[in-house]
Amino acid sequence: MFDSVRDDLRTTLDEIRAAGLHKPERVIGTPQSATVNVTAGGRPGEVLNFCANNYLGLADHPEVIAAAHEALDRWGYGMASVRFICGTQEVHKELEARLSAFLGQEDTILYSSCFDANGGVFETLLGPEDAVISDALNHASIIDGIRLSKARRFRYANRDMADLERQLKEAAEGGARRKLIVTDGVFSMDGYVAPLDEICDLADRYDAMVMVDDSHAVGFVGPGGRGTPELHGVMDRVDIITGTLGKALGGASGGYVAARAEIVALLRQRSRPYLFSNTLAPVIAAASLKVLDLLESADDLRTRLAANTALFRRRMTEEGFEILPGDHAIAPVMIGDATVAGRLAELLLERGVYVIGFSYPVVPQGQARIRVQLSAAHSTEDVHRAVDAFVAARAELDA
Repeated sequence: MFDSVRDDLRTTLDEIRAAGLHKPERVIGTPQSATVNVTAGGRPGEVLNFCANNYLGLADHPEVIAAAHEALDRWGYGMASVRFICGTQEVHKELEARLSAFLGQEDTILYSSCFDANGGVFETLLGPEDAVISDALNHASIIDGIRLSKARRFRYANRDMADLERQLKEAAEGGARRKLIVTDGVFSMDGYVAPLDEICDLADRYDAMVMVDDSHAVGFVGPGGRGTPELHGVMDRVDIITGTLGKALGGASGGYVAARAEIVALLRQRSRPYLFSNTLAPVIAAASLKVLDLLESADDLRTRLAANTALFRRRMTEEGFEILPGDHAIAPVMIGDATVAGRLAELLLERGVYVIGFSYPVVPQGQARIRVQLSAAHSTEDVHRAVDAFVAARAELDA
């Protein structure tokens, strides 16, 4: 039976490669950091890493690593169970309480990933009589989570408040019992920030709830690193915040939903990814607590990240590259053609700069790009080296 399937799969894989859409995986032989050692899948040797979500440089922070070692000795390796059976330790409850306080929410529930967190919200809270209104550029995990629910689905153009209001009106006129607006706080392929203050104003007007996936913001966006709700002054007006421990908050894995107490209580009873997935490893929970400690005095890291971001965006613009506007550490260098983006990424790796070309289906057709992600771990010299490598690689590509 599989022989015929194998041929079909090989044909599909050949088509992906021919279209320049193949996504190779490069292997590194070092901890995640501003500099990594590529051992397979690319130019071997030490390279500057400009494609990780390690925004604050905490993935290899010595205090985080020490906290993880201590947790292994105290709490063990894994829970081998789900939360409601025998999969909850004191460290999990402590992390939930700390996240709630940090994000200004009433309660928090941990998941094995933010993908699971987004997958567990909509089906639990919304039924056929409800409506979910989603930004067109929301993360795939939000899209998949919405698909699992029976709620009516509305989509508004990215950050377009007039279109959002049209969708809210249609949902209200259709008799929706509950209305939930959902958006990324920061859109991962563009670095655009959602206008949460305006979204909350519309939510108040149309009696809707607001949900934000703030995975690319918590830790470094906002005066205290509390994300886009803090940035826009609406921490008390957002009903649900989902996020990850796998980016700025240490870079390991795990996700969470921080929300109104009743929402979290219902998720503990009905959310399928929570009820049927093993508990977050205690070593990650304990290390995440140390990360939250570090965030209390991380103004210098946030300042350094902002400076690196501004420098890269300014220099690339001066060199004639097209960068999507904004000031977020996600700095997309727009290329257009998928094959060209992939080749440029290869040339950059040869010059010691590790970046990734993104193309369809991750981004729309014809909008291929190299998504550069800055980190507080980068030095000023690292940023200049990266820009110089872009200039040299472009020259070779055009030769």
